[in-house]
Amino acid sequence: MTIRVFETQPFDDQKPGTSGLRKKVSRFSLPNYLENYVQSVFTVVGDCCGKVLVLGGDGRYYNDVAIQVILKMAAAAGFARVLVGQNGILSTPAASAVIREHKADGGIILSASHNPGGPKGDFGIKYNLANGGPANETFTDAIFKVSQKITHYAIEDVPDLDISQLGKQTLGQTVIEVIDPVADYAALLKSLFDFECIKKLFARPDFKMRYDALNAVTGPYAKRILEGMLGAPEGTVVDGTPLPDFGGRHPDPNPVYAADLIRALSTPSLNLTFGAASDGDGDRNMIVGRNLFISPSDSLALIVAHARLIPAYKKGLAGVARSMPTSQAVDRVAASLGISCYETPTGWKFFGNLLDAGKATICGEESSGTGGNHVREKDGLWAVLCWLSILAETGKPAETLVREHWARFGRNVYSRHDYEGIELTAGQTLMARLRDIAPTLAGKSFTVTGSHEMVIDKADDFTYHDPVDGSVSEHQGIRVFLKDGSRIVFRLSGTGTVGATLRVYLERYTDNPAHYEQDVQTTLKPLIELADQVAHIREITGRIAPDVIS
Repeated sequence: MTIRVFETQPFDDQKPGTSGLRKKVSRFSLPNYLENYVQSVFTVVGDCCGKVLVLGGDGRYYNDVAIQVILKMAAAAGFARVLVGQNGILSTPAASAVIREHKADGGIILSASHNPGGPKGDFGIKYNLANGGPANETFTDAIFKVSQKITHYAIEDVPDLDISQLGKQTLGQTVIEVIDPVADYAALLKSLFDFECIKKLFARPDFKMRYDALNAVTGPYAKRILEGMLGAPEGTVVDGTPLPDFGGRHPDPNPVYAADLIRALSTPSLNLTFGAASDGDGDRNMIVGRNLFISPSDSLALIVAHARLIPAYKKGLAGVARSMPTSQAVDRVAASLGISCYETPTGWKFFGNLLDAGKATICGEESSGTGGNHVREKDGLWAVLCWLSILAETGKPAETLVREHWARFGRNVYSRHDYEGIELTAGQTLMARLRDIAPTLAGKSFTVTGSHEMVIDKADDFTYHDPVDGSVSEHQGIRVFLKDGSRIVFRLSGTGTVGATLRVYLERYTDNPAHYEQDVQTTLKPLIELADQVAHIREITGRIAPDVIS
């Protein structure tokens, strides 16, 4: 075996975001682009000799190429072992589980999550630490600094490895172990849930489920766990084969991109009673009852409210956490349970600190991400099994459970409006303006929907003080609180690869049962109008309507 060292020059756009480095495939496939970033990661890791690395991805286009490059570079860096998913497949929560189960020193996950795939689509790479969670800002900042000064990278000069068969092979001094991508993860879930109880649910004649894997990574996991271990009928999992371009589908589980599932649960002839979907890399989920889309915020709150029905959480929860843009529905549940509820910036790494410190047991983000302390990533299938457990134990359909939840706690009517691919400068201008005016908004009133007056109570630029490590994260989004308890949040997302995505989060609380069944967008119309008045969305971005409403 021969280690070859190649000269290279830095690329100026290799700064990782909240979920690693995401770019178009065309960018990643430039000569030395991937290699530069991987070498920068290994440089920050430090002495790799004797260390164990986990490697896998969601199977999207370019995954197979990147896997081979990383295996050869890991061998050149001196890793003792690399655990790689068969055919390069590992869902993001499964990768976290493997890191923790095998006490690996870290892992590289290849995914652009819910972003489109294919030759013209997106690709991504991120490094996870030994706790199984995404690298913290100190680590990612260090990667970027190294990437801006890089001059060389090292790689083993060998043919591509066959990773289609389970087993061990040697690359230089490094043992490459091809592992079953599902086994460790499935065993972990079995230890958390009562599989026999869920089996009885699937055996009931009045229960019929559809799980849409969106041609993404969770297909093999859902087939093995739902249809195999839990006895769901064959065909419960649809679009279950991971495809490099996701079969042309957009692997984001929301009512727009998973509209087929929404329609199916509203079609009487199909007789479906419960639906679920996951995203490209398996860390997000969407829950659908009969004729009812269940918002991620409501889903999180309901799981927390019924957590004691799940064996892993029967002794109660240490605490819960939600991202700042997520609705405050779970706050009310936490208060009723007498446990802490932490409000964090978007990004699972912030939850990781709370989970590691034992301050939280279940965490959630409004972007369809929910997870527990079993891994250090959000976990789509785990959330689905939480729901299946609750359905099995209560004997009630999902839509009934949601309406009972509203009756007890009131309803946080909630929606997210995404303006995708806006000009980055326009997005930055809008957010900068909001930061400037936020301190001046308290007490101001706005007239919307004719004569309806809305008065702002306060507004701020969210800053998070981590209760574990004391770190401070500023400029996490603009919050606007109204006198009536409503809330608007403005944030630029860092998960896209083209331009910027402006996310506007709208939340209105009601404890009036007469309002529970009203159309969400109708209920939120005053807030929608107010958001444009405050932020000048149309004027600054040129957009008259959001691309995605969820």
